[in-house]
Amino acid sequence: MIRNVARLGGVPVMDLPDCYERWWGRIPVSHVRGDWLGLSKGFDLIHSPFQVHVKRLMDIALSVGLMIISLPIIIAAAIAVRVTSPGPILFKQQRVGQDGRNFTVLKFRTMVTGSETGDRYTAKKDARITPVGAFMRKSRLDELPQLWNVLRGDMSFIGPRAEWDELVSTYETLIPYYHLRHIVRPGLTGWAQVRYPYGSSVEDARMKLEYDLYYIKNQSPMLDLMIVLRTIRVVLFGVGSR
Repeated sequence: MIRNVARLGGVPVMDLPDCYERWWGRIPVSHVRGDWLGLSKGFDLIHSPFQVHVKRLMDIALSVGLMIISLPIIIAAAIAVRVTSPGPILFKQQRVGQDGRNFTVLKFRTMVTGSETGDRYTAKKDARITPVGAFMRKSRLDELPQLWNVLRGDMSFIGPRAEWDELVSTYETLIPYYHLRHIVRPGLTGWAQVRYPYGSSVEDARMKLEYDLYYIKNQSPMLDLMIVLRTIRVVLFGVGSR
């Protein structure tokens, strides 16, 4: 009632989610109501077929171009993994993609074989990470095989991080609106990745979801460019790597 009177009196009034969105670049899921999601402006990445098609065409062009340019690095990285640690060159894991569909993500293996049976989260100076793997993680070279995932349409260059299916089932029961991050393709990089450090808890997953929802709601070429520039900073300085 007071809010309506204030608005009619010409006083600007913002809901808490709108305030967080404007000043902190995230959407607080614990304060979001269903009608706010339905009536709030934005979400062009879902409602604009033209924008979706343009983004997909750019993903295809960039993935092909980068695979060609980075081919010598890809070959060198594959050889380095093979000769320094016994086991497969590629790490494969089931991740949840758009519309909740599972796909197999590809990365260069950075841990000793059999590490997937241990702790779900990677700790600082994790003993399971090989010396070559530590360098590849810090430089993000381990993610180069995901260019194939982008070309296939499993992923986009920019979007929410593709999460392990075993963790998703847990997060969806504990975090409100977690399923909404699956209405778009997951990305190699994203707003959450450049705004929040590596997470290893349910609370970290909730915070990253809030940044992911901000991106889904406000996606634009300018925001994508900002994410790319921040990603370059992360790659150059190893910020948030583990």
